Amino acid sequence: MNIENYNNKNQSKIIFVSGGTKSGKSEFAEHLAKSLKTITYIALSEKRPKDDNWNKKISLHRKRRPKSWKLIETPNLLTALNKENGPLLIDSIGGFVMENIDICNREWMEKMTLLIDLLQKRISLTIIVGEQVGWSLVSEYQIGNTYIERIGELQKNITRISEDNWLAINGRAIKIDDISLEIPN
Repeated sequence: MNIENYNNKNQSKIIFVSGGTKSGKSEFAEHLAKSLKTITYIALSEKRPKDDNWNKKISLHRKRRPKSWKLIETPNLLTALNKENGPLLIDSIGGFVMENIDICNREWMEKMTLLIDLLQKRISLTIIVGEQVGWSLVSEYQIGNTYIERIGELQKNITRISEDNWLAINGRAIKIDDISLEIPN
């Protein structure tokens, strides 16, 4: 897949790559972006200085990325989207859900709608990584169920506005647009 044509063009293109834990979703999104001369990588997470496992994972992500990529580490995606104009790689959208996990459903719907609007209005390439959850156990905790429901709803909306949708599974990437039908509302 060649996405070089979208570098520095005045048109919007959203590519969504989702998958489960250790599926290869981030590596595939980075692979798609490597042909671009410039890109901003938005890492959606807060720093966790006392979490050794998390920091090892972050270190692996950093080592894979070209040094020429601009990096923004933030939990606040809406602010980053308002500031950045060029091509973006957002990894991962679950950080947006976690940043807003404690707000009520009405506020969540407003924030999700704002995010979708901002993504649609961008005049550049946007690659979004998202985690597939809910294919297995149901959480016994309310926060887990809230996360699963919100990320599922958000990713369904991102899929609808994306030109290309990929599913990473077991180290393979499947372009789901070619083998699927959209479920009507």
